[in-house]
Amino acid sequence: MAGDAAAAVLAMSDDTIAGELHTRFATHLFRVYTNPDVIGCEVAGALKNVMAIASGMADGLGTGDNTRAAVITRGLGELTRLGVAMGGQAITFSGLAGMGDLVATCISSQSRNRYVGEQLGRGRAIGEIIDEMSMVAEGVKTAAVVMELAEQYGVEMPIAEQVYAVLNEGRTAEEAYRGLLGRAYRHELPGFVSGG
Repeated sequence: MAGDAAAAVLAMSDDTIAGELHTRFATHLFRVYTNPDVIGCEVAGALKNVMAIASGMADGLGTGDNTRAAVITRGLGELTRLGVAMGGQAITFSGLAGMGDLVATCISSQSRNRYVGEQLGRGRAIGEIIDEMSMVAEGVKTAAVVMELAEQYGVEMPIAEQVYAVLNEGRTAEEAYRGLLGRAYRHELPGFVSGG
């Protein structure tokens, strides 16, 4: 609407309808992609809000760009693992509905979820933050559902777990980040075998 170039994903399993809607929405400044992976797009769209709270907490703690990049990257891994376990396609999470939306939500000054995290990182209470907001930060309620789904599907989600603990169990943002750094060493790539 501001006249800048933008892109979006239209998730729909029916290619005919998706193609028709694509032609209705796309303009020379608004690029519309279609994706038949409705589950993957939906999961990515919901979980990125929880990761944005984690990213905002890093900002509120003043940790810097390196920490934010790590949260976004490892957060993408978490939402991809859960999304695939729920039936989504891994490739969806590297596209606009996954990485694109995650980055935008985690770094934008207009992101409500990042704002909540930033305020938590500055030591404010969640109730106080929510009471002053006129709009909803979806990640606040989504965090509990994410933890239920992670348990149901047997997926480890340490960042989401720490966000949940800050929102619901009285943990501070600083304690959450110390908890993440205290995790056991592991390879970045699951199933990686060195020396082969």
